[in-house]
Amino acid sequence: MASAVAPPTAGAGRRIVVAVDEGDESTYALTWCLANVVSPAGGDTLVLVHARRPRPVYAAIDSSGYMMTSDVLASVERHAHAVSAAAVDKAKRLCAEHPHVKVETLVESGDPRDVICDAADKVGADLLVMGSHGYGFIQRAFLGSVSNHCAQNCKCPVLIVKRPKE
Repeated sequence: MASAVAPPTAGAGRRIVVAVDEGDESTYALTWCLANVVSPAGGDTLVLVHARRPRPVYAAIDSSGYMMTSDVLASVERHAHAVSAAAVDKAKRLCAEHPHVKVETLVESGDPRDVICDAADKVGADLLVMGSHGYGFIQRAFLGSVSNHCAQNCKCPVLIVKRPKE
């Protein structure tokens, strides 16, 4: 767990949690939030939350007969950390264009649905902003919807930003 989140304080501006990942949908949601939600007068704090999927458990020998050595597992873990770092860095670069906004980050491992809801609760979020992949009914039924889960289970208001079709 990597965390750079301060506890909520009374009298401060809004604490807006923005779920970020490596997808274009979360980038659009963050950009939209910066343009339409964050106060230009300052005082708001954005908490960028990234949910790193937990490391899969591998058997010593996989089904094709290849042995999963500690070097291979370490490489998989390094890749996961690199993907997380890239997603958070990209989001921080977008936020840097808005110097009136204070930015904090939180990266945790786990199911994105649970990590995002728990993070919003933990930091005392006034609002959760997240993107939508725009899955249809069938895809949502099989894959699940992180945004739908958060909308149903988070204690704070949830703003789901849908990227316009091109």
